Amino acid sequence: MFPNSILGRPPFTPNHQQHNNFFALSPTLYSHQQLIDAQFNFQNTDLSRAVSLQQLTYGNVSPIQTSTSPLFRGRKRLSDEKNLPLDGKRQRFHSPHQEPTIVNHIVPLSGERRYSMPPLFHTHYVPDIVRCVPPFREIPFLEPREITLPEAKDKLSQQILELFEACQQQVSDLKKKELCRTQLQREIQLLFPQSRLFLVGSSLNGFGTRSSDGDLCLVVKEEPVNQKTEARHILTLVHKHFCTRLSGYIERPQLIRAKVPIVKFRDKVSCVEFDLNVNNIVGIRNTFLLRTYAYLENRVRPLVLVIKKWASHHEINDASRGTLSSYSLVLMVLHYLQTLPEPILPSIQKIYPESFSPAIQLHLVHQAPCNVPPYLSKNESNLGDLLLGFLKYYATEFDWNSQMISVREAKAIPRPDGIEWRNKYICVEEPFDGTNTARAVHEKQKFDMIKDQFLKSWHRLKNKRDLNSILPLRAAILKR
Repeated sequence: MFPNSILGRPPFTPNHQQHNNFFALSPTLYSHQQLIDAQFNFQNTDLSRAVSLQQLTYGNVSPIQTSTSPLFRGRKRLSDEKNLPLDGKRQRFHSPHQEPTIVNHIVPLSGERRYSMPPLFHTHYVPDIVRCVPPFREIPFLEPREITLPEAKDKLSQQILELFEACQQQVSDLKKKELCRTQLQREIQLLFPQSRLFLVGSSLNGFGTRSSDGDLCLVVKEEPVNQKTEARHILTLVHKHFCTRLSGYIERPQLIRAKVPIVKFRDKVSCVEFDLNVNNIVGIRNTFLLRTYAYLENRVRPLVLVIKKWASHHEINDASRGTLSSYSLVLMVLHYLQTLPEPILPSIQKIYPESFSPAIQLHLVHQAPCNVPPYLSKNESNLGDLLLGFLKYYATEFDWNSQMISVREAKAIPRPDGIEWRNKYICVEEPFDGTNTARAVHEKQKFDMIKDQFLKSWHRLKNKRDLNSILPLRAAILKR
């Protein structure tokens, strides 16, 4: 798939080669001078110097041979960005135009099996990566196990389950993303030998669909990184590496300036779109928090999926265009389920504070869900009633002007007085760092559109009790 992969050979190390000291090793903290050195080495097209202090080998394979490619050419910004609101625009540069390239085929995956709760890595191997980078270990709670889906005795609930079963991310989808992550990590370690690449977001938190993009977080150190300067500098080096060395395997790499800068690209083999950020540590933590909620109660994932599809259909699920991000929507669903007269979800951060503490080291966060057993709620509402109740809650009950959505507290709380919360139309608290995940909704027109859609959809669904009245089911299934 990538230059360093050995096709026909599993991308993981057999069990007998595993070591027990992975988690005892701490990540290297990259200094400003080291970043400058990495850039110097890259600009001299001698990538081998960037890893001269640590020769990379994989299993019994000889050390990696680096190569260089012609410099890339620029490309104009995409025309559809011209219509974005000013705060939503992201500046793009160094986006090469590349000719279609025939690439090697990926190693065929084993037969797909459906699990309600897929493992993080559906294999008995661990990633074959540089020994200083601690990978996730396979642990008992991540083994495949069936979680019975809720019964659907009415038409609306049956439609929601039909949509969920057709569109939920499959184990094979996750395998493709994990294989790409493993091989990209090997490539990025040519620049930063002791970095780690994490798969985060909907791909791993239990709320992904078959068409979900992949989100990647590159961790170069456990300390915070200045996103405006240091993260952007690191991503510039990564972007150049993608444009030159990996142009035959990655297409449309774009460095995008935003509050959290990212590199967007598409893997030609799996056809998956990826967003890669640097040291957005909170994204790793909330991935496993949401994963815990996703499998805490069997009505959570189907309800979240149908609401994300509904919001996308009505064009209120795009933070880059001033509406709600998928992350904000998930938090809104969790909050609603926490605030019912008979709650379906608790606040797991309150019940298990030691398992979801922001102080937990990154290589241990994946262990947190194993301490949380399934939640037994006395609320027996079906999926149709819960969807209707969700729309009604945000259409008529929630006070947008004075309240903030808090999954951490499992209730609506008064808005803070901080500058980040003033003059904001929607306030959704990030469970770990306390920021506003809905800050993208900064125009009254977009806010009114969101509220109006909640109200209209509630009335339609209440009268029809048919999912097609607010979301064309067949079209949603075809999109996956």
